[in-house]
Amino acid sequence: MNPYRVNRNNEYYRFITSGFIHADYSHLFFNMFSLFFFAQLVENIMGILNFLILYIVGIIISDLPTYFKYKNSPHYNSLGASGGVSSVIFASILLNPLNKIYIFFIPVGIPGFIYGLLFLGFCYYMSKRGGDNINHSAHFYGSVFGIVYTIIVLPWALGNFIEQVKSWGQ
Repeated sequence: MNPYRVNRNNEYYRFITSGFIHADYSHLFFNMFSLFFFAQLVENIMGILNFLILYIVGIIISDLPTYFKYKNSPHYNSLGASGGVSSVIFASILLNPLNKIYIFFIPVGIPGFIYGLLFLGFCYYMSKRGGDNINHSAHFYGSVFGIVYTIIVLPWALGNFIEQVKSWGQ
């Protein structure tokens, strides 16, 4: 994703194609590993068409803030499926907020809704801080899109989420 080239040359295809290239095999592996653990639940509940829309539009939507921020910066580039993957992860968290999420092979899982709050806070902070060559705003906005899209497609999901979270710890 090169926002400058999108802006100057109308290369809008970059909003999609940037989500299908990765920096290296570990970047690709981590995205696909995450997708592997969260996609099935979301696809089973939403259906394949809504799942594909969630994933592809998540990639596009997550790049919009980056586009507007860097559209006049010719040297800025971003890549990867993290926005789409984050959309799927947060749809899964909305659908099953008490599901345990394990981070970097730590043997103790935390409930998805707590992980989600920590993840959003971390992404927001790192996006403001910058300097590590990771598009944290794509993670953040992909996550937010995953929540919003799931509520639009499955309106009952928000009430279900609230009920599950209220029952946590009882």
